[in-house]
Amino acid sequence: MTYSKISQWYDLSEDVIVLTGAAGKLGKHYANAFLEANAKVALFDASQEALDEYVSNLEESYRQNVLSIVCDISNKEEVIDSFDKVKNTFGNCSILINNAAAVQVTFLEGSLVDFEDFPIEVWKSNLDVNLTGAFLCCQEAGKHMLEREKGVILNISSIYGVVGCDQRIYGDSGLNSNIAYAATKSGLINFTRYLASYWQGKNIRVNCLSPGGVYNNQPDEFFNNYTEKTMLKKMSEPEDLVSAILYLVSDASGMVTGINHLVDGGYTAW
Repeated sequence: MTYSKISQWYDLSEDVIVLTGAAGKLGKHYANAFLEANAKVALFDASQEALDEYVSNLEESYRQNVLSIVCDISNKEEVIDSFDKVKNTFGNCSILINNAAAVQVTFLEGSLVDFEDFPIEVWKSNLDVNLTGAFLCCQEAGKHMLEREKGVILNISSIYGVVGCDQRIYGDSGLNSNIAYAATKSGLINFTRYLASYWQGKNIRVNCLSPGGVYNNQPDEFFNNYTEKTMLKKMSEPEDLVSAILYLVSDASGMVTGINHLVDGGYTAW
């Protein structure tokens, strides 16, 4: 047996990728990797300014493979229109990454919001973006993939969709995670399993990626408490997630569907 096809497995030159939350901190890393792998990439984000800034900083050679679209993914008409733009520009979507997430609200007026007083508006906004947005994008992407007779969907969840948020690690760091994030990220995991089963036999794979904490200059108190809970004693870097995503959306993972892939340094494996 030889492995001469390894480079082909990770070649995305025939793929049209839709990436939601594309102009966010991690979304830009994912988009860069897809462009390096020769894919055509449709960037969905709610912020025109953030999209313009990202695209303007790209090398000229990449810009021809980029389509930036301002889209509120919780709005069905906007999602349908955005996928139509992708099809008219690049052809049918073959890979969808549901990366968009509502802004986490854990503090109001400088104080941690108790669950008992958690704002219903924040709860609903998380449902709208994290779950309904993924639902609507999967509906449209699924139509494209059925026409292509091939496709991959990757939903981005979190370790807090797998285990409870350990309130003890935050201390006085000014950081925390909220109930709406946990509920919606957990929901994405079984949403993934459902779709993988629903499209069985259709050559459409659906998987989930659950990252642990990603280093972003967090306060020392939080960083030390968090890393002590991981087996590798460190937080992830964006590159750790990029490598996992490239595997899960490429032909290298051709026999993988319906899973939740954890990249957490062993945080959830104790």
